[in-house]
Amino acid sequence: MIRLTRRLYYDDSFISEFEARVTSCEGADKGFKVTLAATAFFPEGGGQKADTGFIGGAEVTDVQEKNGEIYHYTDIALPVGETLTCRIDWEQRFRRMQNHTGEHIVSGIVHEMFGYNNVGFHMGADDITIDFDGFISREQLFEIEMLANRAVYANAPVIAFFPDADELESLDYRSKLELTENVRLVRIEGYDLCACCAPHLRTTGQVGVIRLYDSIRHKGGVRVHMLAGLDAFEDIVIKSRNVTAVSGMLSAKQNEIAAAVERLRDENEANKLEILRLKKEMVDSELRGLKPTEGNICVFTDSFDAEQLRSVVNAGMELCGGICAAFAGNDTDGRRYIMGSKTVNMRNEAKAINSALNGRGGGRETMIQGSVTAGEAEIRGYFGV
Repeated sequence: MIRLTRRLYYDDSFISEFEARVTSCEGADKGFKVTLAATAFFPEGGGQKADTGFIGGAEVTDVQEKNGEIYHYTDIALPVGETLTCRIDWEQRFRRMQNHTGEHIVSGIVHEMFGYNNVGFHMGADDITIDFDGFISREQLFEIEMLANRAVYANAPVIAFFPDADELESLDYRSKLELTENVRLVRIEGYDLCACCAPHLRTTGQVGVIRLYDSIRHKGGVRVHMLAGLDAFEDIVIKSRNVTAVSGMLSAKQNEIAAAVERLRDENEANKLEILRLKKEMVDSELRGLKPTEGNICVFTDSFDAEQLRSVVNAGMELCGGICAAFAGNDTDGRRYIMGSKTVNMRNEAKAINSALNGRGGGRETMIQGSVTAGEAEIRGYFGV
């Protein structure tokens, strides 16, 4: 394949500003599509998103490659033939190189330890995912993380190169594709050798830190979530602040908050059971006061929830020949209601009830629910109880 655009990031991945001649500019769906005689902008590829930045006064919003040509998508047109200053969003690029180089370290270690292949790699907005074609346990993930950070501390050189055909044939390298020409390899001395088109750091020490958060089963293997470099550091700081805050709320040491949360959860479950018992006891107390009648039944409570009101109505429907209506609230703030009957079509009756009691609501033939603002005396008068 003939490379039409000279790729400066192959010469030096740390180029953040450069001069380049505009070789073409044409309209695109959103803005303009620009080519340069040479570029340090990396086009999307290999799991890494495209660089952004500026060409002269034009903002570069995306960079893509097609048939060896690199296209820079800009917000304004640029003069063909002029040489302009180009500036890459270096903070973005550097963080991506940290994450990508970190991914190579992790994938190399996993391949060495287990023989698994990296079959998927994606840089998302929140983290990086790596898909391996084999299972990795939580304990193994911790061991991999330790080894990956030891690789960072070793400050091993990261070297990108194009081997000739004979050398390529003799090398054992990782690759998702069957490659035969223009193969670019990235070697992390002592840890990995992988085909890759993306820019990388110069040494593993520049990665800073590698964090592996979780591994979940995915398509017969596992998906590992990770972050590296400044992204990982910021994540650690945010989580550390949260741990400090939770530690204070629980009055527990930071390394003991899991046990404190577990105790709190157990207490909460016990409290829930006790609340359920008390709510049932309150309902049972109301039910003991109900008497069989051919007419209607009304029950008034201060704070019953919907489940309690429904329990009262279900029991009351068996005792009355008309409507059983249960209310929660007071004359000042209004009341929520649930009403039911085995003899009256409640769906048809809902409009008359709501009109008479200044309410709103509805439901099915056997039961309706809603709210009213009428007082207790007015409600009792309407139902004749």
